[in-house]
Amino acid sequence: MTRAALYIANADARRLWLASHGLGTPPTGGDTLSVIRDLGFVQLDTIQVVSRAHHHILWSRRQSYREPALDALMRKRQVFEHFTHDASILPMEMLPLWRRQFDRMKRKVGQSWYVGVAEDTLVAEIMDRIGEEGPLCTRDFDTVVKERAMWHRPPHKKALDYLWYAGALATSHRDGIIKYYDLAERVFPQVEALPESVQIDGLCRAALHRLGFGTAGEVRKFWDATEVAEVNRWADRAVAGGAAIPVTVEGADGRPMRGIASPDIEARLADTPAPTARLRVLNPFDPAIRDRRRLCRLFGFEYTVEMFVPEAQRVWGYYIYPLLEGDRFVGRLEAKADRGRGVLTVSRLWWEAGVRRSSARTARLEAELARLCRLAGLERVAWCCEV
Repeated sequence: MTRAALYIANADARRLWLASHGLGTPPTGGDTLSVIRDLGFVQLDTIQVVSRAHHHILWSRRQSYREPALDALMRKRQVFEHFTHDASILPMEMLPLWRRQFDRMKRKVGQSWYVGVAEDTLVAEIMDRIGEEGPLCTRDFDTVVKERAMWHRPPHKKALDYLWYAGALATSHRDGIIKYYDLAERVFPQVEALPESVQIDGLCRAALHRLGFGTAGEVRKFWDATEVAEVNRWADRAVAGGAAIPVTVEGADGRPMRGIASPDIEARLADTPAPTARLRVLNPFDPAIRDRRRLCRLFGFEYTVEMFVPEAQRVWGYYIYPLLEGDRFVGRLEAKADRGRGVLTVSRLWWEAGVRRSSARTARLEAELARLCRLAGLERVAWCCEV
């Protein structure tokens, strides 16, 4: 007999989603590695408007976090870098499930920007040189590119990227944002080779556990390391075998969405407390808001990263921070660090429709911005707009 779908009210869905992403309680506990394990991955980004995305994301869950902690985990081989939906940090215990992603990305990039790279003699030269000299970065190679278009890469950079995607090279460590490549066998521990089916099952289960609930598409999108057909087949088998249960989730607009949930969903809902009323300034690449369709469906908050949108077509701005208060997204702001002056400048602030301005809400925002200053090594906040 097919089990009836469990109904999850919108308030409960929000509560569980925020708790699953470490945003339901004050960011005072847990070590950095535990945060990464709980999240599954942390996206890397080189843009530094206030603090780089990966540092900001970790700080949002643990405000004693400071930037050197992440590189320390990398050097201890407790985490590794590779590609989910983008370059990310993952806990090292994910490696046995990630072997297929190396092959998958090797095929994918080999059919796009990196066509023909695998056959290039430069690949063998790079592997030999890193094997002999140890970790090297792009600056250690001397190929020159004449064209400086935004996405144009010199030959050595294309070869390094290709080998990194394919899992032949791995990130040894970083010096700031500069990535050092080493032979994968000198970075990754030896792990058991798992069958494809076991890797797919493990990835899907791990995604659903962190999502709590979602559609098959959201399960696939979480790691972006599986194909649509693979996840659809897994979801059918998971429901039939009890590894997932059918649910209907109420959206912010009241409309229902069918999906699946982890088998312990009822216990998790019962054990998850109401979210803290703390106001948080989230990074645009925060994993809790990465899936914009899910974000809008659960919270009624429409958000787009506009840094790659032509300036004249932007609705909000280049780098806009969402504001989360309790289980609501109450606004967004534009801010930038001036490290020379030690100032965090807030240039624009928008409250969402229906959100009332109050002295208490303003005080919570100012307190959070002061804490963000400490992460970025800044001394004070300067307002260039009305609060």
